[in-house]
Amino acid sequence: MRAVVMQGLHRPLALETVPDPVPEAGDMVVRVGRCGICGSDLHMTEDPAYGQGAGSILGHEFAGEVVALGRDVSGWRVGDRVAVSPLKSCGDCPACRAGEVQWCTAFGLQGGGYAEYALTRPNQCVRLPQSASLADGAIIEPLAVALHGIGLSGLRRGDKVLVLGAGPIGLAVAFWARQHGAGRVVVQDIAPWQRDRALAMGAHDFVVAPDDPVGAAQRALGGPADLVFECVGVPGLIAQGVETARNRGTIVLLGLCTRPDTLNTFAMLSKEVRLITSAFFTRQEYEAALDALDRGLAKPRLLVTDTIALAQTPDVFETLRQRTHQCKVLIAPGYQA
Repeated sequence: MRAVVMQGLHRPLALETVPDPVPEAGDMVVRVGRCGICGSDLHMTEDPAYGQGAGSILGHEFAGEVVALGRDVSGWRVGDRVAVSPLKSCGDCPACRAGEVQWCTAFGLQGGGYAEYALTRPNQCVRLPQSASLADGAIIEPLAVALHGIGLSGLRRGDKVLVLGAGPIGLAVAFWARQHGAGRVVVQDIAPWQRDRALAMGAHDFVVAPDDPVGAAQRALGGPADLVFECVGVPGLIAQGVETARNRGTIVLLGLCTRPDTLNTFAMLSKEVRLITSAFFTRQEYEAALDALDRGLAKPRLLVTDTIALAQTPDVFETLRQRTHQCKVLIAPGYQA
């Protein structure tokens, strides 16, 4: 099969021909229909903390069609359309039965979506309804990540919500915040490119004010934020969130950052702010994200800005290292460039 393969850290990806995956007992093979390029994929090619290197096939936001079943797989058949959760687990421990698979002792992350076929397991798959496209299946994961953060935040109807970062996770947080009754939602970024998309997905305002980020955000919100969602992963933004939040407000950390950050704990203590970290999502949240699309909520589909062929992926991937007008780019391995 064709696949886009890492050549090592700090090196461009390359299109290669690699062996087709063969299912062992309990495995399924999915023909990848759509796979999203995630910001964390970019980080994986630059930062050894993610554990990826030469030979790795990235891609954890994908959906497709089941084409092969290993022995002992039941409840699925060839031809089923599925979205694949990237959270690998045993499927049978108390955490898995509760839907909190990220706490399974066998937890790991599924990749492999930058290819024509990918190996997965039944407990990671959710059947797509007829109303949902393969592109819908590929955006469930970022929607579920954002929904998990909303759930942990304790958001209450009427809250003032500030979202730092207008990437797919930040925009999905804005969408869910409005769905859950936030009174005022403001997205803040360092560039205006996603303004229209943010407003269309539910934000009341979009702020770009590098010289006065805290003041501009509070003016747009009509006062200090009840909730601040940090969706970038850059040192310094937690401190900015603390400054923007009200007394006893909450900062939710969704952005991935492997670099050390310095916190002014006195400033945090003085306000009694809560700092909450949000990791992954539950099975129920993954299914709720799909249900939202199945109910016809079109706004999340605005995340998708381009669909490319597998052969285009190495070049497009490099362009995404710089800020562009793109939001979520989907790979369609069946397309020919």
